[in-house]
Amino acid sequence: MSLLDELKQSLGGDALQQISQKLGTDQSSTGTAIGAALPLLLGALARNASTPSGAAALNTALNDHDGSALDNVAGVVNNDNNGGSDILSHVLGNKSPMVANGIGQAAGIDSSQASSLLAMLAPLVMGALGKAQRGGNLDAGSLATMLGQEHQNLNASGGALGGLMGMLDSNHDGSIADDVMGMTSKFFGKK
Repeated sequence: MSLLDELKQSLGGDALQQISQKLGTDQSSTGTAIGAALPLLLGALARNASTPSGAAALNTALNDHDGSALDNVAGVVNNDNNGGSDILSHVLGNKSPMVANGIGQAAGIDSSQASSLLAMLAPLVMGALGKAQRGGNLDAGSLATMLGQEHQNLNASGGALGGLMGMLDSNHDGSIADDVMGMTSKFFGKK
């Protein structure tokens, strides 16, 4: 099972309802936002892990993420101090607000709601990675390879998600974060 599939499975049903309630959004909009955010976060992590130092930093960061977050999605969602904002600052840097704006626009939710969603999802994504790291006994290089393959599979899938990823990664650099920010800048008339 891919990381994305595992995350989607963990975020279905009751978890989607709890996230929607926490954000104050309907489940359809929340599902759309999650569908845009998860591949974006995985893509950003793949890009960060594409250098030896980035892969080593991610490998070390996963020491704090054993996958237990996936068994307690409600706890992560309802804990405002879940470390999600810190994870986002490492994964997306100063681009987090622009990414949240792009996801908000794509899902029809407020950018502050999208930002909260990203902070909820970040520890879950790290949990899935930590679980995969431990389960596969992955070192930094293997982890980077796995993330790169996951990102390639997202881009190559023939479904709507593959189309979304391909459309968002318009410059084909392996990262959709810069493309979402570019679309958002154009939407708001910024250069």
